[in-house]
Amino acid sequence: MAGHSKFANIKHRKGAQDKKRSNLFSKLSREITVAAKMGMPDPDMNPRLRLAVNNARSQSMPKDNIQRAIDKASGGDEENFEEVTYEGYGPGGTAIIVETLTDNRNRTATAVRTAFSKHGGNLGTSGSVAHGFDHVGLITYPASVGDGDTVFEAALEAGAEDVESSEEGHEIWTAMEGLHEVSGALEKSLGEAESVKLVWKPQIEVTVDEKTASTLLKLIDTLDDDDDVQTVSGNYDVPDDVMEKLNAE
Repeated sequence: MAGHSKFANIKHRKGAQDKKRSNLFSKLSREITVAAKMGMPDPDMNPRLRLAVNNARSQSMPKDNIQRAIDKASGGDEENFEEVTYEGYGPGGTAIIVETLTDNRNRTATAVRTAFSKHGGNLGTSGSVAHGFDHVGLITYPASVGDGDTVFEAALEAGAEDVESSEEGHEIWTAMEGLHEVSGALEKSLGEAESVKLVWKPQIEVTVDEKTASTLLKLIDTLDDDDDVQTVSGNYDVPDDVMEKLNAE
Protein backbone atom coordinates (compact mmCIF):
# COMPACT_ATOMS: atom_id res chain seq x y z
CA MET A 1 0.00 0.00 0.00
CA ALA A 2 2.69 2.46 -0.90
CA GLY A 3 4.48 4.08 -3.81
CA HIS A 4 4.34 7.11 -6.03
CA SER A 5 1.69 7.39 -8.73
CA LYS A 6 2.05 9.15 -12.05
CA PHE A 7 -1.71 9.57 -11.78
CA ALA A 8 -0.96 12.40 -9.34
CA ASN A 9 0.65 14.40 -12.13
CA ILE A 10 -2.25 13.68 -14.48
CA LYS A 11 -4.75 14.64 -11.82
CA HIS A 12 -3.08 17.93 -10.98
CA ARG A 13 -2.71 18.94 -14.60
CA LYS A 14 -6.30 17.98 -15.23
CA GLY A 15 -7.41 19.90 -12.17
CA ALA A 16 -5.70 23.03 -13.44
CA GLN A 17 -7.61 22.72 -16.70
CA ASP A 18 -10.90 22.12 -14.90
CA LYS A 19 -10.58 25.39 -13.01
CA LYS A 20 -10.36 27.27 -16.29
CA ARG A 21 -13.75 26.06 -17.39
CA SER A 22 -16.33 28.82 -17.20
CA ASN A 23 -19.13 26.25 -17.03
CA LEU A 24 -17.72 24.24 -14.13
CA PHE A 25 -20.52 25.13 -11.71
CA SER A 26 -23.09 24.28 -14.38
CA LYS A 27 -21.64 20.79 -14.71
CA LEU A 28 -21.54 20.31 -10.96
CA SER A 29 -25.13 21.51 -10.62
CA ARG A 30 -26.28 19.10 -13.31
CA GLU A 31 -24.68 16.15 -11.53
CA ILE A 32 -26.23 17.20 -8.19
CA THR A 33 -29.69 17.50 -9.75
CA VAL A 34 -29.45 14.13 -11.49
CA ALA A 35 -28.16 12.45 -8.33
CA ALA A 36 -30.97 13.97 -6.25
CA LYS A 37 -33.55 12.77 -8.79
CA MET A 38 -32.21 9.22 -8.71
CA GLY A 39 -32.56 8.89 -4.94
CA MET A 40 -33.37 10.83 -1.80
CA PRO A 41 -32.68 14.59 -1.90
CA ASP A 42 -30.71 14.16 1.35
CA PRO A 43 -26.94 13.66 0.89
CA ASP A 44 -26.80 11.54 4.06
CA MET A 45 -29.31 9.11 2.55
CA ASN A 46 -28.05 9.23 -1.05
CA PRO A 47 -24.39 8.20 -1.62
CA ARG A 48 -24.26 9.54 -5.17
CA LEU A 49 -25.67 12.89 -4.09
CA ARG A 50 -23.20 13.06 -1.20
CA LEU A 51 -20.38 12.46 -3.67
CA ALA A 52 -21.69 15.17 -6.00
CA VAL A 53 -22.07 17.67 -3.15
CA ASN A 54 -18.57 16.90 -1.85
CA ASN A 55 -17.11 17.46 -5.30
CA ALA A 56 -18.96 20.77 -5.58
CA ARG A 57 -17.64 21.88 -2.20
CA SER A 58 -14.08 20.94 -3.20
CA GLN A 59 -14.45 23.34 -6.14
CA SER A 60 -15.65 26.12 -3.79
CA MET A 61 -19.19 26.06 -5.14
CA PRO A 62 -21.42 28.25 -2.91
CA LYS A 63 -23.87 26.53 -0.59
CA ASP A 64 -26.78 28.38 -2.18
CA ASN A 65 -25.88 26.99 -5.61
CA ILE A 66 -25.71 23.47 -4.21
CA GLN A 67 -29.08 23.78 -2.49
CA ARG A 68 -30.70 25.23 -5.64
CA ALA A 69 -29.48 22.23 -7.63
CA ILE A 70 -31.02 19.85 -5.07
CA ASP A 71 -34.26 21.84 -4.96
CA LYS A 72 -34.44 21.74 -8.75
CA ALA A 73 -34.75 17.96 -8.58
CA SER A 74 -37.28 18.08 -5.76
CA GLY A 75 -39.33 20.65 -7.66
CA GLY A 76 -40.11 18.28 -10.49
CA ASP A 77 -37.67 19.67 -13.02
CA GLU A 78 -38.75 18.43 -16.47
CA GLU A 79 -35.24 18.11 -17.88
CA ASN A 80 -34.25 14.47 -18.14
CA PHE A 81 -30.55 13.74 -18.42
CA GLU A 82 -29.05 10.34 -19.08
CA GLU A 83 -25.54 9.11 -18.49
CA VAL A 84 -23.64 8.18 -21.64
CA THR A 85 -19.99 7.12 -21.65
CA TYR A 86 -17.87 7.37 -24.79
CA GLU A 87 -14.56 5.64 -25.40
CA GLY A 88 -11.99 6.57 -27.98
CA TYR A 89 -8.39 6.87 -29.03
CA GLY A 90 -6.47 10.13 -28.84
CA PRO A 91 -3.23 11.05 -30.60
CA GLY A 92 -0.21 8.86 -29.93
CA GLY A 93 -2.29 5.78 -29.19
CA THR A 94 -3.70 7.21 -25.98
CA ALA A 95 -7.00 5.91 -24.60
CA ILE A 96 -9.71 8.36 -23.56
CA ILE A 97 -12.96 7.85 -21.62
CA VAL A 98 -15.56 10.63 -21.73
CA GLU A 99 -18.44 10.63 -19.25
CA THR A 100 -21.46 12.78 -20.11
CA LEU A 101 -24.87 13.77 -18.81
CA THR A 102 -27.06 14.66 -21.77
CA ASP A 103 -30.65 15.38 -22.73
CA ASN A 104 -29.83 14.83 -26.42
CA ARG A 105 -27.74 11.80 -27.36
CA ASN A 106 -27.36 12.83 -31.00
CA ARG A 107 -26.01 16.28 -30.15
CA THR A 108 -23.55 14.92 -27.62
CA ALA A 109 -22.35 12.03 -29.79
CA THR A 110 -21.75 14.39 -32.71
CA ALA A 111 -19.81 16.86 -30.55
CA VAL A 112 -17.63 14.16 -28.98
CA ARG A 113 -16.95 12.45 -32.33
CA THR A 114 -16.02 15.78 -33.92
CA ALA A 115 -13.64 16.64 -31.09
CA PHE A 116 -11.80 13.35 -31.52
CA SER A 117 -11.56 13.58 -35.31
CA LYS A 118 -10.30 17.18 -35.27
CA HIS A 119 -7.50 16.38 -32.84
CA GLY A 120 -5.89 13.26 -34.25
CA GLY A 121 -8.15 10.69 -32.63
CA ASN A 122 -11.22 8.62 -33.30
CA LEU A 123 -14.25 7.52 -31.33
CA GLY A 124 -14.35 3.83 -30.49
CA THR A 125 -17.10 1.41 -29.57
CA SER A 126 -18.29 0.65 -26.06
CA GLY A 127 -15.64 -1.39 -24.26
CA SER A 128 -12.89 -0.54 -26.74
CA VAL A 129 -10.63 1.13 -24.15
CA ALA A 130 -12.35 0.72 -20.76
CA HIS A 131 -10.71 -2.69 -20.30
CA GLY A 132 -7.41 -0.83 -19.85
CA PHE A 133 -8.70 1.09 -16.86
CA ASP A 134 -9.90 0.28 -13.35
CA HIS A 135 -13.03 2.13 -12.20
CA VAL A 136 -12.13 2.89 -8.60
CA GLY A 137 -12.63 5.37 -5.80
CA LEU A 138 -10.08 8.09 -5.10
CA ILE A 139 -9.94 10.13 -1.89
CA THR A 140 -7.38 12.92 -1.69
CA TYR A 141 -5.99 14.78 1.31
CA PRO A 142 -3.48 17.65 1.46
CA ALA A 143 0.03 16.93 2.75
CA SER A 144 -0.77 19.02 5.83
CA VAL A 145 -3.16 16.36 7.19
CA GLY A 146 -0.21 14.24 8.35
CA ASP A 147 2.81 12.24 7.27
CA GLY A 148 2.67 9.14 5.10
CA ASP A 149 2.65 6.71 8.01
CA THR A 150 -0.24 8.49 9.72
CA VAL A 151 -2.37 8.48 6.58
CA PHE A 152 -1.38 4.90 5.78
CA GLU A 153 -2.56 3.66 9.18
CA ALA A 154 -5.83 5.59 8.91
CA ALA A 155 -6.47 4.27 5.40
CA LEU A 156 -5.67 0.71 6.40
CA GLU A 157 -8.09 0.97 9.33
CA ALA A 158 -10.78 2.44 7.06
CA GLY A 159 -10.53 -0.42 4.56
CA ALA A 160 -8.74 1.32 1.68
CA GLU A 161 -6.92 -0.70 -0.98
CA ASP A 162 -3.88 1.50 -1.61
CA VAL A 163 -2.22 4.72 -0.48
CA GLU A 164 0.22 6.92 -2.39
CA SER A 165 1.82 9.84 -0.59
CA SER A 166 4.05 12.59 -1.96
CA GLU A 167 4.98 16.17 -1.15
CA GLU A 168 1.82 17.25 -2.99
CA GLY A 169 -0.54 15.24 -0.80
CA HIS A 170 -2.08 11.83 -0.23
CA GLU A 171 -4.09 9.68 -2.62
CA ILE A 172 -6.16 6.92 -1.07
CA TRP A 173 -7.60 4.31 -3.42
CA THR A 174 -10.67 2.19 -2.75
CA ALA A 175 -12.86 -0.31 -4.55
CA MET A 176 -15.67 1.46 -6.40
CA GLU A 177 -18.35 0.01 -4.14
CA GLY A 178 -16.39 0.84 -0.98
CA LEU A 179 -15.76 4.53 -1.66
CA HIS A 180 -18.49 5.97 0.56
CA GLU A 181 -17.79 3.66 3.50
CA VAL A 182 -14.04 4.33 3.41
CA SER A 183 -14.44 8.09 2.97
CA GLY A 184 -16.84 8.19 5.92
CA ALA A 185 -14.37 6.36 8.14
CA LEU A 186 -11.50 8.58 7.05
CA GLU A 187 -13.51 11.72 7.74
CA LYS A 188 -13.70 10.67 11.39
CA SER A 189 -9.93 10.15 11.67
CA LEU A 190 -8.45 12.69 9.23
CA GLY A 191 -11.22 15.24 8.76
CA GLU A 192 -12.96 16.25 5.54
CA ALA A 193 -11.18 15.15 2.37
CA GLU A 194 -10.03 17.46 -0.39
CA SER A 195 -11.99 15.38 -2.89
CA VAL A 196 -13.91 12.11 -3.00
CA LYS A 197 -14.73 10.70 -6.43
CA LEU A 198 -14.88 7.76 -8.79
CA VAL A 199 -12.13 7.78 -11.39
CA TRP A 200 -10.88 5.70 -14.31
CA LYS A 201 -7.36 4.71 -13.30
CA PRO A 202 -5.21 3.51 -16.22
CA GLN A 203 -3.53 0.13 -15.80
CA ILE A 204 -0.70 1.15 -18.13
CA GLU A 205 0.25 4.72 -19.10
CA VAL A 206 1.44 6.01 -22.44
CA THR A 207 4.24 8.60 -22.31
CA VAL A 208 3.72 11.23 -24.99
CA ASP A 209 6.15 13.60 -26.70
CA GLU A 210 5.72 17.36 -27.07
CA LYS A 211 3.91 17.25 -30.43
CA THR A 212 1.49 14.57 -29.30
CA ALA A 213 0.91 16.25 -25.92
CA SER A 214 0.07 19.56 -27.61
CA THR A 215 -2.65 17.96 -29.74
CA LEU A 216 -3.87 15.74 -26.91
CA LEU A 217 -4.35 18.63 -24.49
CA LYS A 218 -6.30 20.53 -27.15
CA LEU A 219 -8.59 17.52 -27.49
CA ILE A 220 -9.13 17.38 -23.73
CA ASP A 221 -9.80 21.13 -23.56
CA THR A 222 -12.35 20.86 -26.38
CA LEU A 223 -14.16 18.03 -24.63
CA ASP A 224 -14.05 19.84 -21.28
CA ASP A 225 -15.64 22.91 -22.85
CA ASP A 226 -18.72 20.93 -23.90
CA ASP A 227 -21.62 21.48 -21.51
CA ASP A 228 -22.64 17.81 -21.66
CA VAL A 229 -19.22 16.44 -20.73
CA GLN A 230 -18.72 15.76 -17.03
CA THR A 231 -15.30 14.10 -16.91
CA VAL A 232 -12.48 13.20 -19.29
CA SER A 233 -10.04 10.46 -18.29
CA GLY A 234 -6.99 9.19 -20.14
CA ASN A 235 -3.98 6.90 -19.88
CA TYR A 236 -1.46 9.51 -20.97
CA ASP A 237 1.59 10.71 -19.09
CA VAL A 238 3.09 14.07 -20.07
CA PRO A 239 6.70 14.34 -18.81
CA ASP A 240 7.40 17.42 -16.69
CA ASP A 241 9.89 18.87 -19.19
CA VAL A 242 7.35 18.55 -22.01
CA MET A 243 4.66 20.22 -19.91
CA GLU A 244 7.02 23.07 -19.06
CA LYS A 245 7.71 23.67 -22.77
CA LEU A 246 4.01 23.68 -23.58
CA ASN A 247 3.22 26.07 -20.75
CA ALA A 248 5.95 28.41 -21.96
CA GLU A 249 4.44 28.67 -25.42
